[in-house]
This record gives sequence, structure tokens and C-alpha cells, in this order.
Amino acid sequence: MAHQTVKQGYASLAERLNRFPQGAPVSGLLYAILAMLFSEKEAELVSLVPVRPFTARRAAKIWNKSEKDSRVILDELAGRGILLDMEQKGEQVYVLPPPMAGFFEFSLMRYRNDIDQKELSRLFYQYMNVEEDFIKSLFAGGETQLGRVFVNETSLPPGSAIRVLDYERATSVIDTAHHIAVGACYCRHKMMHAGKKCDAPLDICMTFNTSAESLSKHGIARRIDRIECRDLLQQACDHGLVQFGENAQSGVNFICNCCGCCCEALLAAKRFAVLNPICTTNFMPEVDEANCTGCGRCVEACPVEAMALVSANDPLLPKKKLARIDTTRCLGCGVCVRACGSRALSLVSRPERVITPVDGVHRVVLMAIERGKLQNLIFDNHAAFNHRAMAAILGAVLKLPPVKRAMASEQLRSKYLVRLLQVLDI
Repeated sequence: MAHQTVKQGYASLAERLNRFPQGAPVSGLLYAILAMLFSEKEAELVSLVPVRPFTARRAAKIWNKSEKDSRVILDELAGRGILLDMEQKGEQVYVLPPPMAGFFEFSLMRYRNDIDQKELSRLFYQYMNVEEDFIKSLFAGGETQLGRVFVNETSLPPGSAIRVLDYERATSVIDTAHHIAVGACYCRHKMMHAGKKCDAPLDICMTFNTSAESLSKHGIARRIDRIECRDLLQQACDHGLVQFGENAQSGVNFICNCCGCCCEALLAAKRFAVLNPICTTNFMPEVDEANCTGCGRCVEACPVEAMALVSANDPLLPKKKLARIDTTRCLGCGVCVRACGSRALSLVSRPERVITPVDGVHRVVLMAIERGKLQNLIFDNHAAFNHRAMAAILGAVLKLPPVKRAMASEQLRSKYLVRLLQVLDI
């Protein structure tokens, strides 16, 4: 689909999607994906909804429709995983999630016949694994990232002096969530249609809290209890999968169980390692050379190719190998530690702790600042001239030269702004 001939509804929706901190670079493939997921009229309507959560009453006013008709449209879109719906302060609200983690993934979290999932998977593969602009902008667009790695808890030695905080444990997310659901792994489902899927479990993508509540209500994911979720987590660990979840300390909405061959986050970690596309854990493995046999199990287990075998430089054993860690690539997941049969690997604390945003609001604010899109969060009513003017001013601040922009960014990062945005229900 050529850019010149794209229908206006899809062009407007693409522009709306790029108001998110993590956008969707425009291309013919993006328009083809949107055309599979939306009718042109739906695309036109969705392009008008706010970035922040909104009610059917607000949508009705924007769309110039009755509240009843607007609710029917919103509920139908939520039923397909285009929107998330939830109760907020006693009122039903809706929100358009970003493409990822969002409605791109939801489109493949279940098996459905209303769209051609094989063709959709082909388009996703071309857009993300071949064209690469989307994945690069998603995972390497700033210092604050969408997702982070959880430490493999079975790799932590019992009685260890390592300090592990609750939010660093996937089990803590499970135990504190008010809703839990599981669906098909978007990445492996996509790769299955591309003929590239590995043998890792497919129905193991975990969602929590408000996302789980909405997705399970519409049959996009299956609601489960904590016991089953913990069993699935153990199954994932037994397969050597990495727990990759929302980059927030509280209110985590997803944890994916990722392999290095199918999953977008880990593929990005390998392709764009120098840009630090994933927030690591606060740990990394350490090699005990006296116990290392050079068997290579850690090399096979590492999902991001951070482990290698090198010469031991032993004149008596010229062929002897030892494990070496590329600290610039290492996620600190601990998968290699669990795979080591000679107990030559153990987790130690990183020299500097990795900073995790307090919650989703904090993360979105930081991502928006770093990507020059904060005005899209604060001034979300583009119909009002004063809002447009304020957005333009703030946009100009964010385009200042590096030194001045850094000063402005530090001010915008303050706890006062985060509190302001919480009050505004962003």
C-alpha cells in the first residue's frame, strides 16, 4: 500500500499512534496491518480518542454521536482487544493501548477466525523482523525502556547475601495481582505462522491487574489463579525462558516468558545490544574458573549470546576452555546459572543498581520526556487552541540543544510532575 494512496482514516490513526512515547514508524506495512485490524471508519474514530483513559460520554462528544451508540462501538473494539476497558472511580473507562505492548500482541493472544492470522503474522514479521524501524524505535529510543528482566529466582543461592527486592521477583507480581490471565505468546504464535517457532510453550503469556481484567472479560486471555500462574512460571523456568515484564515496580500488567529465537525483546537485545534496549536485573553471573569445565551449557542456555567459551591459557591443557561473560550484553536473568552443571556460575550484584520506575505512570512520563513527546500526554485536547499553543511551547523546550534540554528534562522528571499526571489520570 503506497503512502500516496493510503486512506485518510488509516493515515490519521498512524499519526495518533505516534503520539505514544513508543510509536509506530509509518510505512506501507503499518498501513497494511492497520487495514487488517480496523475498518477505515473505525480507524478514523480511534484516531480521535485521547491518549489518557476516557469515558463513553467523552467519546460521544468527540465523535458527535449518542453516548449509547458510542458505547456500542467502544465495547466492540474492546472485544477485539483494540481497546482496554476497566472501571475507574466507579465509572467505565476505555483506553487505546500502544501497539506494543498492546493491541498488536492482543491480536495474536488467542486463535480466531475473524481475521487471517497467518497473513497478519507475515505482516508483523516483515514490519518488525525485516524492516526493523519499529523494533528499533520501541526498544532503543531512550534511556527508559518499556520492559525489564526479572531474575530467575531458582538461580539465587539459598541464604545468599544478595539483596533481592520484591519487585525484582516474578512471584511477587503474581502474588500481589488482583487479576491474572494467560494467553498465547504473540511472538511464538507469529513465528509459528512463519514456520520458525521453537518448541517452547505457546500458551504462557501472562497478564495482570487491569489488563488481565479486560482481556479475560473478552476471552482474549484465560483467567487463572495464582497457583496455576506459579506452575506456568515454573514451566517457563524449566524451559530456560527469560521473564520479561513491564518496567515498573508496582502495578505490572504483563510478564512474557521469552526465548532468544522468537521473542521481540530478546531479538532486539541481540541486534541492538549497544543501545541497551532492555532494562537488566541488578545482578550478573560470575565465573568460578576453578570449577568451570568449559562444557558450554551456559553458552547454549544464554538467550542473548552473552556467554562464550575462550581458551583457559593453560599450558598443560592447551584445549581447555572457560566460560566468559560479555557484560555489555548480559541481562542478568540467571538462566545460565541454572544451566551450569558444575556450579561454576553464581549471581552477584551489579556495581550500580538499575533504576526501575515506580509505576506505569512514572515510566510513561520518563519515556515521553526522553522521546520528545511529553506534550502529547499533558495537552491531549487538540481541539482547543490554548492546548495546542501550550503543546507547541513544551515541544519547543524538548527540542532545545542537548545541554539546555538536559536541564529542562531534569526539572520535568521531578516528583511534582509525576504527581500532576497522576491527578490528571494519565
